[in-house]
Amino acid sequence: MKNQTKIVAEKGVQELFITREFEAPRELVFQAFNEPELLVQWLGVCDMTMRIDHLDSRTGGSYRFVNCTATGQEFSFNGVIHDVTAPERIIRTFEFEGLPERGHVSLETATFDALPNNRTKLTIQAVFKSVADRDGMVASGMENGVVDSHGQLDKLFEKLLK
Repeated sequence: MKNQTKIVAEKGVQELFITREFEAPRELVFQAFNEPELLVQWLGVCDMTMRIDHLDSRTGGSYRFVNCTATGQEFSFNGVIHDVTAPERIIRTFEFEGLPERGHVSLETATFDALPNNRTKLTIQAVFKSVADRDGMVASGMENGVVDSHGQLDKLFEKLLK
């Protein structure tokens, strides 16, 4: 694979960084993060399907996504969208609804940088409530989900750019 997803989670720090380059123009990468009909084609672990309960992708909006296994088990995520500045940045919260208590929310800032030859660099900074929350996210297998999603996104871009 040409581009690799890189996840950096320094020990003892409440944040992590995800970086990835894509063979697609910045506007298209940004669009793939904001349009429901594109999101459902790439976001989530490959062996699950995703349903969007709602997505109001604008400054002041919100979202709720549900990942479903083949056996019908559901994993839900929600958040508030603080800023959408096309095609440069999205700032939103992220909360997994399956924890015993609410409030384990992270703040994600996704930036989309244009690179030469119609390529894009995505950088996501996620800041967590605590180091324990960040470590719990890393231990949950989130890396597999992120890598799967980015691979699916590559395939979507290949299809859309033909």
